Amino acid sequence: MAEHTLKGKNVLIAGGAKNLGGLIARQAAEGGANVAIHYNSDSSRADAEQTLASVKAAGAKGAIFQTDLTVPSNVTRLFADAEAALGKIDIAVNTSGKVLRKPIMETTEDEYDSMFDINSKAAYFFIQEAGKNLADGGKIITIVTALLAAFTDGYSTYAGGKSPVEHFTRAAAKEFAGRGISVTAIAPGPMDTPFFYGQETPERVEFHKSQGMGNQLTKIEDIAPIVRFLASEGWWITGQTIFANGGYTTR
Repeated sequence: MAEHTLKGKNVLIAGGAKNLGGLIARQAAEGGANVAIHYNSDSSRADAEQTLASVKAAGAKGAIFQTDLTVPSNVTRLFADAEAALGKIDIAVNTSGKVLRKPIMETTEDEYDSMFDINSKAAYFFIQEAGKNLADGGKIITIVTALLAAFTDGYSTYAGGKSPVEHFTRAAAKEFAGRGISVTAIAPGPMDTPFFYGQETPERVEFHKSQGMGNQLTKIEDIAPIVRFLASEGWWITGQTIFANGGYTTR
């Protein structure tokens, strides 16, 4: 039977420097796990170092790695480097993503390619490398979006780029099941982070708030415990997309 605890586990978090990924990293360390923190751009380096300091302050081992996950060979190297730093990886969490709100008629080919590279291609090869490298009984968790169950305008390349991850998750859950590896996705509502606000007007922000319980956006504190649960006691859940968004969307 899989162990239902994070104590002594090694966790790799893609996009783990700040916001949701940073909170997941800190909570994992507080739960007794060692944490490998990935970040993409130089602008996130200071956040990654601060999160690493928090991980070590919790008494855990930690390491940070910078790379572009849209290049599959970089994903391969990330898993190898994380294992070299911490030992065999048990839990792989991918919080990486890119948001674009733009009408279809105005979207360029470069924007399309970038959105699908970051939201779909990187997620695919992250799951692939996790399948190759995780210890038996491991957990793979990808953050997607509540827009997968929405009927709205403007987010064709964001919802479209994230939607294949549901199929990747289901296939991987079946293919990795023999080794006791669970594979899940979490679909938060619009989150109260800088990731969201750059795409929306104040009026739309108020509308998004009105669609959730308590007239509020999803908070990173609402999602991180679900990641922790899926990575421990919730290991029996697999192949699922969990719409954790305060009633913003469902299906």
